[in-house]
Amino acid sequence: MIVLAAVWCREAVSLGGTVSGEHGIGKTRTYLLPIQYPPHIIDAMKAVKRVFDPAGIFAVGNVFAE
Repeated sequence: MIVLAAVWCREAVSLGGTVSGEHGIGKTRTYLLPIQYPPHIIDAMKAVKRVFDPAGIFAVGNVFAE
């Protein structure tokens, strides 16, 4: 199923869509982010999270497992 989800996400992104829906990425689909975003954008997202959550206590394990 993981491979199929990645295929669908690549197609969705190629058509202008995203890898996540209204409920976000969560814990089980973080591997899909690189399909939509290059590494430097993901690093920027992590940096923003660290600014607003320096202790890493909000949504532990969601999107970025730190």
